[in-house]
Amino acid sequence: MSRKADDTVTVIGAGLSGALLGIVLARRGHRVRLYERQQDIRRVPIDAGRSINLALAARGICALELAGVMDDVRPLLIPLPGRMLHDLDGKLTFVPYGQRPEEVIYSVSRPGLNCLLLDAAERAGVEILFDRPAIGADFTRGRVTIRDEATQRTEEIEMHRVFGTDGAGSVLRRAMVEQLNISCTEELLEHGYKELTLPARPNGEWCIDKHALHIWPRGGFMLIALPNTDGTFTMTLFLSMTGPESFETLTTPAAIQAFFSRHFPEVPQLMPELAAEFLRHPTGIMGTVRSQQWSVADRLLVVGDAAHAITPFHGQGMNCCFEDCRELDQFLRESADWSHAFRDFENSRRPNTNAIADMALENYLEMRDTVRDPKFHLHKALSLELERRHPQRFVPRYSMVMFRDNIPYQVAYERGRIQNEILTALTTKADTLAAVDFATAARMIEQRLPPLPT
Repeated sequence: MSRKADDTVTVIGAGLSGALLGIVLARRGHRVRLYERQQDIRRVPIDAGRSINLALAARGICALELAGVMDDVRPLLIPLPGRMLHDLDGKLTFVPYGQRPEEVIYSVSRPGLNCLLLDAAERAGVEILFDRPAIGADFTRGRVTIRDEATQRTEEIEMHRVFGTDGAGSVLRRAMVEQLNISCTEELLEHGYKELTLPARPNGEWCIDKHALHIWPRGGFMLIALPNTDGTFTMTLFLSMTGPESFETLTTPAAIQAFFSRHFPEVPQLMPELAAEFLRHPTGIMGTVRSQQWSVADRLLVVGDAAHAITPFHGQGMNCCFEDCRELDQFLRESADWSHAFRDFENSRRPNTNAIADMALENYLEMRDTVRDPKFHLHKALSLELERRHPQRFVPRYSMVMFRDNIPYQVAYERGRIQNEILTALTTKADTLAAVDFATAARMIEQRLPPLPT
């Protein structure tokens, strides 16, 4: 449905979700005012250790195409067709994500992408006000309070068609919880993360294969590396916050060097500033947010991490938030009533965001531990073979999540559960692909997995 061009909407938070949503709404003909608590990242340096790379996949690409910015994004991307596993002895094992040339994910810099989206938002006519955090909301009076950090003055804006994209610690969501008695859980992971830099070679080249997501899986923890366009890699250590080997024990250069030499022996020689950078950079926290309600009539809707933050282990945090923008756009097209569109959006979306939250947690176990099990690699190979034989029915769960934007997360989760049961049954007495009973596999797949949409 079309709306008046002078309709004004407010977006709180100019991170990736807010900037993209601002573009989408502006392209629909709305006047968009976007408030951001931080300074303009295009003009001030970002905090060290907070520039974590992201993995862009099909769902995010589809949303960027909707916003008309994908052509501008492409130069920022490095294709990654699979994982490169590093064992303790330095042996490398490459595990492809899929089996088709287009089945790749892309490493992209968060700040680089955010800057691009802010530029695109301004070109689309979005008014962006920096250093303006939302500090509270009053649902009785229907007002959101914004503070101007430069003057310390506050202003109140009408709570009417307000979109909260203010992140996992959302002020607007917490105001809903406190004032409207909405149930919400914020479950912190017992593990945190530390971001580091693997420098480029003197000639500017990457010192390890740039076309892979590198993983050093060590059971209870792991190190990963994603390539940057300048020849560096962003390294991220995921580790318990407390315990014998944890962030609380890595407080001196000697302890840090010993830990890395013990578990990632080839890494310290590639990172001469490892200990100093480790101590200088903050330790990040991770968690899952699940909220019972995302909207209040036509007044307010929280979107992205503000509604459903997830852990980063499936590479879907950004993609999920971008998919929010795409699906919200569709619901707004289908209904002239904003409150109905908001309610229908969240009712449709919540089962899928819950599903990807669960899959992200499961993927952490896979990345740090299960990938070391020979049975994992047999299951992976068998999954690809079954997909080749039954392409309309058997698609590996990872592929459904990362490469198929037309399969809801909830469907991928449920089909993945069934497929895992099939894989387990077929490999109970088989240690190689040649020993698998493919006739039995065909019967199980026909019985339990209906055809997927093309």
